[in-house]
Amino acid sequence: MDYSRYADDHHLVVEIEDRIATLRMNRPEKRNAVNWPMHRGLEQIFRELGRDPDVGAIILTGAPPAFCAGGDMQGFNNPDERPIDMFRGNRDLTWDMAACEAPLISAVNGPATGLGATLALMCDVIFMAESARIGDTHVNMGLVAGDGGCVIWPLLVGPHIAKEYLMSGQLMDGPRAAEAGLVNHCVPDAELMDRAREYAQLLNQRPQPAVRWTKLAVNKMLQNQLNMVMDFSLGAELLSSGTPDQLESVAAFFEKRKPKFSGY
Repeated sequence: MDYSRYADDHHLVVEIEDRIATLRMNRPEKRNAVNWPMHRGLEQIFRELGRDPDVGAIILTGAPPAFCAGGDMQGFNNPDERPIDMFRGNRDLTWDMAACEAPLISAVNGPATGLGATLALMCDVIFMAESARIGDTHVNMGLVAGDGGCVIWPLLVGPHIAKEYLMSGQLMDGPRAAEAGLVNHCVPDAELMDRAREYAQLLNQRPQPAVRWTKLAVNKMLQNQLNMVMDFSLGAELLSSGTPDQLESVAAFFEKRKPKFSGY
């Protein structure tokens, strides 16, 4: 299949070699922050790659120096977007990752924050560089972690550690993330892509129906969590948008100063 349109239209580069697809978010000048075109591409590409007969496994990573800095504060919103579009887009993305037939392996090569953390953690197996950091930083911008953080973090590390980090917006480094069980492997930076590819090739060499259906069976638990949490968390994120503290967070971000919160 030809995936060149994703590079041209959605800042997503796909390279397939020996049945291993490397999907690279490609806005390095913005630390791969997700703008509207990239989000639209992410909503579509996992379904296509997951059903491609020439793809045995998918590695998700970012163009150096980052994995993904979350939503682009300047380029994320479409002026024609309606509230229902936000629900559809985010639900489609998380559901398609959970239902992607091919195994998804994330190679976290640099900062993964906000939506970027969700993209990394929604993958089936996560390799993280020692120098990388990961965290859901929505709260730092006055927002609820509505686009998947409230879904995936409690499944991986339990509700108490999840709340510790989701409520504070703090970041974990690679060793701490592996220790907490947030990611599978913390590896030296220079070995990251080789280790991710080695595991992808291992899965590619296994019987594909067995690998894929095992993944989909386990992900029923993830889909139950999506059913239970996602709509509420997205609605809460919409409600938190436009509050005085959220507007102050945005102003402080662009003015490069410390925010002054009113408390409510």
